[in-house]
Amino acid sequence: MSASSDRKVVLVTRRTRLEELVARYHTLAQARFYIEHLGADFSDYVNESESYAQSLRSTVATLQAWGRHQIIDRSFLPNFVFAADDIVIALGQDGLVANTMKYLEGQPLVGINPEPRRWDGILLPFEAGDLAPVLQEVAKDRRPTKAVTMAEARLSDGQTLRAVNDLFVGPRTHTSALYDIELGSQHESQSSSGIIVSTGLGSTAWLKSIVTGSFGIARAVSPGKALEYKPHAWDADQLTFAVREPFPSRGSQTELIYGAVTGAHSLKLRSRMPDNGVIFSDGMEADYLAFTAGMEATITVAKSKGRLVV
Repeated sequence: MSASSDRKVVLVTRRTRLEELVARYHTLAQARFYIEHLGADFSDYVNESESYAQSLRSTVATLQAWGRHQIIDRSFLPNFVFAADDIVIALGQDGLVANTMKYLEGQPLVGINPEPRRWDGILLPFEAGDLAPVLQEVAKDRRPTKAVTMAEARLSDGQTLRAVNDLFVGPRTHTSALYDIELGSQHESQSSSGIIVSTGLGSTAWLKSIVTGSFGIARAVSPGKALEYKPHAWDADQLTFAVREPFPSRGSQTELIYGAVTGAHSLKLRSRMPDNGVIFSDGMEADYLAFTAGMEATITVAKSKGRLVV
């Protein structure tokens, strides 16, 4: 196949569970011993890794026929510079698509499901065998894309972090988060187990679990009360925040615990945690911003939207 465009393709990969185990325990035999010692099925790890390797080989073969391409592990994403006309591919689970998208500035992102029998792949509409014609259509701007709203946290020192699903603001460990919160004219000092700020895409995930738990408690306290939760569209120009386990006391309030973040009303937070305060996104705890005493964070809808090829 000859490329109809000289646009570079960037393939983002991730290590499988088996590769992570081998890296941790140094050899395949040691990894096997660890898993089987716990009574788990080691063959499941092997089968998953082999399926991923097969999809990777097929994807790389397509890219070699395409022309200009580059392959990077997801661990390099925070420091990788994408060109404006790059076409990006994520080969992995939904989380890899989300983790890749937040580092893009509107470049089209193609999600490849390495094992459809294992992964539902809400963000993975394609398999490795579909890639060649999809790339041709994307390069010619003939392939539809779906807009995905992202959240952005900006600290008072200029650091920023985006999220495709959600931002978590709180302690690194299981301790109380202490902070001041402001939305429009409302302002409180709070103590909780942290704040979740969700996008439309994320409104079907972590935020939904928080609301579902709250509804369950509310129904137990007030039987018969009708409660309903509706997730937002992926491209909705608003975020939703929820305070987890807010604690009322003389020094902490619990009125400002759920609401919408829009272009007109950003969410502002000031940390009162002497240490261990963090902001991380999309479940990637290793990629975080320190949010310690005196630091201010402004959370808004990101100006740039993700473009998921469909």
